[in-house]
Amino acid sequence: MYETPQEYTQRILATLGGKPALSVQKSTPEKLATLIKRVDRKRIMKRPAPGKWSAAEILAHLADAELAIGWRLRVMLSSNGASIQGYDQDVWASTFNYAKRDPKVSLETFRVLRENNLAVLKTVPKSLLENYYMHSERGKETVAHFTNMVAGHDRNHLRQIEQIVKPTGPAKR
Repeated sequence: MYETPQEYTQRILATLGGKPALSVQKSTPEKLATLIKRVDRKRIMKRPAPGKWSAAEILAHLADAELAIGWRLRVMLSSNGASIQGYDQDVWASTFNYAKRDPKVSLETFRVLRENNLAVLKTVPKSLLENYYMHSERGKETVAHFTNMVAGHDRNHLRQIEQIVKPTGPAKR
């Protein structure tokens, strides 16, 4: 399914449902850990359908995305109005072999990077929170918009992983 950058933005922001972006971001690592804690590795590594990422691939994507998020955040805060190049997540998934990445390592990488990125946001002067960058596909994005996009991205992938790891078959009594 192809979606325009504007459609993607609308879909991602809609997942927030009015929840505060930084609270969502702070809670995501723990929610991910809870989701995969009792799921066997085979299920985490299995793709739910052809062309769809496994939970392990989503975790690898979140770890790599958080690295890009940290860089984008730092560019935006230190170089107001800078240009930022988008990236193709499917090329990254293939190039960096998401299908073979250890989900526990991906989750820990994500957790550490997220903790660091949130710490950056807490320590910068409030005046810098009005900064923005020019995204190559989506145009002008302010720090506030960016933090909402990150939180929406989290919720989007949390929902995907919830669907992948949910128990199947009849409930056990």
